[in-house]
Amino acid sequence: MSHNKEQQQEQVFVPSLPLEPGDRYGILSDFDPGTRTLPAGFQIAPPFRAIQVDIVFEKDVAVTLRDGVTIHVDVFRPAGSEKAPVIVAWSPYGKGQGTSRSVMGIFGLVGLDNAVVSGLAKFEGPDPAYWCAHGYAVCNPDIRGVAHSEGDSVLWDRQEGRDCHDLIEWLAVQDWCSGKVAMSGTSYLAVAQWFTAAEQPPHLAAINPWEGVSDVYRDLVMRGGMPDTGFARQLQDNSFWGNNQKEDIVTEAERYPLMGELWENKIPRFDQITVPAYVVASYSNTLHTAGTFRAWRRMASEEKWLRIHNTQEWPDYYDEANVEDLRRFFDHYLKGEDNGWEQTPRVRYSLLDLEGGDRINQPAGEFPPEGVISTKYYLDGRSRTLNLEQPSAAVPVAYDSQGNPNLASFTVRFDEETVLVGYPKAHLWVEARGSDDMDLFVLVQKLSERGTPLQEFTVPNHSAMLHDVTEHGSSVLRYKGAPGQLRVAARHLDGALSTEDIPAHSFDRAEKLKPGEIAEIEIDLLPVGLLFHPGEHLRLVISSQSPLGGMMPGLREYVPQNSGQHVIHTGGDQASYLQLPVKAAE
Repeated sequence: MSHNKEQQQEQVFVPSLPLEPGDRYGILSDFDPGTRTLPAGFQIAPPFRAIQVDIVFEKDVAVTLRDGVTIHVDVFRPAGSEKAPVIVAWSPYGKGQGTSRSVMGIFGLVGLDNAVVSGLAKFEGPDPAYWCAHGYAVCNPDIRGVAHSEGDSVLWDRQEGRDCHDLIEWLAVQDWCSGKVAMSGTSYLAVAQWFTAAEQPPHLAAINPWEGVSDVYRDLVMRGGMPDTGFARQLQDNSFWGNNQKEDIVTEAERYPLMGELWENKIPRFDQITVPAYVVASYSNTLHTAGTFRAWRRMASEEKWLRIHNTQEWPDYYDEANVEDLRRFFDHYLKGEDNGWEQTPRVRYSLLDLEGGDRINQPAGEFPPEGVISTKYYLDGRSRTLNLEQPSAAVPVAYDSQGNPNLASFTVRFDEETVLVGYPKAHLWVEARGSDDMDLFVLVQKLSERGTPLQEFTVPNHSAMLHDVTEHGSSVLRYKGAPGQLRVAARHLDGALSTEDIPAHSFDRAEKLKPGEIAEIEIDLLPVGLLFHPGEHLRLVISSQSPLGGMMPGLREYVPQNSGQHVIHTGGDQASYLQLPVKAAE
């Protein structure tokens, strides 16, 4: 057993890539300070929507942070003398990137028409064309170390929260600002909101995190205790372009594989988040789902709402009805409008049917909803089924971790309509033969009445190319079930963070297996909302390799560190089970 407290963890920095012309830069990327007015009807480029009202565009405004570092921001605000609340889109992606070929290509990949935005929006952020027309300003910063902003850039930690705190307080006292500031956006723009809100800037009135990790160690670089850094490398290599240095999080993960001070600094202080929050999540984003639900559960805000949609975050974020829904939230908290927002159900969740019958916007007061019972389905190694009764006979199931098949699965058939909504977990007794560790992957799948695995694209594009990129990988674009993963040496549970339904591992020690040792482990799976019709099946897969592949197109996939045989013990004194959140029939 090795604990990490003795090792001093320090951030690692490498030179940033210099700013060079290319596909990733948009029309507004040049450094060109000054104020101009974009007239109603202005269109920045042919594919994009025109703006509806005159917009004052302040470009490359210098803002000095508390430590003397100067960053540069773009501000879009409605013309006229009326003071406006402002929405901040905080990320390292270029503030003029909305018209870049790279962003247009991403919209094309998922099947979004570029005409849904004006090209003035940051990637994954609020569109000034819409918000300025409704009396809001939008602030797009180039954050510390990015583009022409000073300093060294960091990746998701409390430094970002302090920096954004300072920007919010600067914005609030500008003569055009009403003094109310909000934040909105998906992915990186969501993550920044947890860190910023925890710093409690006095003028931050509301946040809108639309899917994002909330623990860099657990969600990004060491998922399940495995050095699964493919997306971290892509993020690090393809962002943070500037003149100074950027954090090398991949090297940090290699150097510090156990939880310690560096990684703890990359977990927001959820108990300090008290601002009103409208959180948006999905079951299907294998990068963001766990972190979004964790943050929503743990944040201290008394006024917090959760909406769980049934697609991918970009189509959901720019959907007209969802933008209008968000405006009701912001109008209430930033403009003081008595519009009935507080009557909105605290939770609106989806149930995935995977055969065209998804149910969305199901109202509830909490998540999991009222009436959900955590139910144990025991693995039976003899029949390879999942059963409510614990098998009396002990029957181990083994597979060769390097063989074909390199997995074992168990199924259950539902005789009546069954709704699963909440947090599943696998409680397993496992043994490694010929090794002292195991990288384990689990997946809960829905099968049709005839036993066929059911899947669903999460984006509007259903083309042959999307079939190709999601065949093995790009799991955020195609939902195949609820995954989980754990390196067995990292099985130690964190007593303060774990609950009966959601195990959380401490990741501060490595406990290798002894020969013949049978270890009791718990693996958290992503939350589910799944609807089963009579005759349909659920399948639990336990494997030595991820059934889903990488999260994003083109990622270098993690290669599990497995050898020898994996043994799953079932029945008797070592009765492994899958715990499912079953909603009682109404």
